[in-house]
Amino acid sequence: MTGHHSWGYGQDDGPSEWHRSYPIARGNRQSPIDIVSAKAVYDPNLMPLTISYESCTSLNISNNGHSVMVEFEDSDNKTVISGGPFENPFRLKQFHFHWGAKHSQGSEHTIDGKPFPCELHLVHWNARKYATFGEAAAAPDGLAVVGVFLEIGKEHANMNRLTDALYMVKFKGTKAQFRSFNPKCLLPLSLDYWTYLGSLTTPPLNESVTWIVLKEPISISEKQLEKFRMLLFTSEEDQRIQMVNNFRPPQPLKGRVVRASFNA
Repeated sequence: MTGHHSWGYGQDDGPSEWHRSYPIARGNRQSPIDIVSAKAVYDPNLMPLTISYESCTSLNISNNGHSVMVEFEDSDNKTVISGGPFENPFRLKQFHFHWGAKHSQGSEHTIDGKPFPCELHLVHWNARKYATFGEAAAAPDGLAVVGVFLEIGKEHANMNRLTDALYMVKFKGTKAQFRSFNPKCLLPLSLDYWTYLGSLTTPPLNESVTWIVLKEPISISEKQLEKFRMLLFTSEEDQRIQMVNNFRPPQPLKGRVVRASFNA
């Protein structure tokens, strides 16, 4: 990772400009993508996904100026995913969200051209093969990110603890303790998924991610989503800019194949 450049989601520093500082933005396995369900290939050899989030090792919640993130203790394999396309278990490092200013957009991945109002990303790393998260993030098989779509519907009871904590991290650079939250409660009932080889969706945009995009969305209420929109891209001393539309649009597939764990 070369020098730290400032980037964001605005007119001048947004996704269309990222390639200036991060030329990999125009690489061959960039994310997100539009998943065309009819073109996804059912792979009967794909194992079911196993999500072992038994002990909830969450540490804190923070606003990094791009999203809101919950970080996890990742010194052992207490909170891992395995199965799916993976040979090794991948440890949960953090989860974060992407959302829009209005319900018609917000997710990064789209399904048959359709966006969702919000997308949750659970970021994991291959600790069997790499010593640190940073090392894994630079390797082509280093990271596994589970993407979950959120749609507007009935209130998600388990999401309340999270949305009720957002006021504590309203400003960029703020952090609050957020212990023993188990993200298993944010997963849909069905773990049917699409998988493809891609990248981080924020700079440095490393092409190190095996994506697992769950087919079934979870629902949250309008009120719950509104609390995300109260966050700010800016720190307390700056002119306030509402944190919305913090998503990268779909990138060219460039010949990649999307596999499905389920027979459509």
